[in-house]
Amino acid sequence: MHGAQVGIGILTIPRDVAEIAGTDGWIGIILGWLAAIMASLIIVNTMKRYPECTIIDLMPLFFGKWLGKCLIAVIVLYCAYAATTVLANTGGILKVWLLPLTPFYQIMILLLIPVLFLVGKGVKTLARYAELIFYLSLWVPIALIVSLKEPQYLYLLPVLKEGWGPVLKAVPTTILSFLGFELAFFLYPHLQKKQFAAVGIVIANTLSMLLFLFVTLIAYVIFSPDQITKFIWPVLSMWKGVEYRFLERIDILFLAFYLFIISTTWMPYMYFTVFGAGRLFKKSNEKKYLLGFMALLVAVTMFYTPSFFDIRKLGETWSKAGMIFGYAVPFFLWGYERLFHKYRQRRMP
Repeated sequence: MHGAQVGIGILTIPRDVAEIAGTDGWIGIILGWLAAIMASLIIVNTMKRYPECTIIDLMPLFFGKWLGKCLIAVIVLYCAYAATTVLANTGGILKVWLLPLTPFYQIMILLLIPVLFLVGKGVKTLARYAELIFYLSLWVPIALIVSLKEPQYLYLLPVLKEGWGPVLKAVPTTILSFLGFELAFFLYPHLQKKQFAAVGIVIANTLSMLLFLFVTLIAYVIFSPDQITKFIWPVLSMWKGVEYRFLERIDILFLAFYLFIISTTWMPYMYFTVFGAGRLFKKSNEKKYLLGFMALLVAVTMFYTPSFFDIRKLGETWSKAGMIFGYAVPFFLWGYERLFHKYRQRRMP
């Protein structure tokens, strides 16, 4: 879950919150973390009554066969849209920073090759991969701290210079960064020790919050309040100023390694897309759906290359959809499940 969260938002979150709250945007990240924690615990509380079910299994149980299928289709489309958004963002970044002359569809093919070896293997393989990438990426914050030169801590002062209003307005912009916790709807049945689910989901969200907070504060003491809003990907721009005697373009090295980090975001969404499609059509051969989804992505990018504004629009739409699926749906299902449970108890002799 932590891997799914830190994929795309980490590159842009310093700018996103600074555009609204200035250098007080880091407070909005903490408030966004509290909202994500609350929604995550609601998900765990709902799923613990049905320990062997995913949200795909609950839809027909709660809403009947036909309405349940329609809702499953909506969930599949949400996961597919999320995976597409992350892949489009990744392809756009690579095209701007590394491969400006490479056709977009070729970049998409290269990004999708590892999917065949990981997504098709199931949840446990994806979890082990995410854990491996987590340990391999521990050098990133250390390298940033060691390379930090002449930080301007005065940029952070005064705190709450414009009051709480801009900070509260900045909280919704953190939604995209914290999305990924809603995957608990799918992951819960795979847990071996479900009694620790609440602790685990709090730790996952907290790790993400600490990372977002770290890169945001680093960006704020490197760039002035006016500069930070002018960078599309401020975190990548920070690495351009980092140099070693034996290596100048460390930003290229970071971006190449970042592909591993961001892959832990699109792969779970791709898996649950094909998982949901398999349940929707009652066919267990999920690999066919995976190959079909991949072929569709490549085919689309052969005829259409998304612009920066298209990619940003994708992210904004995903953020709005995530507001519904990640925050509204858990509270709705929690309340509905309580009523459903009481109704079922009354029907029992």
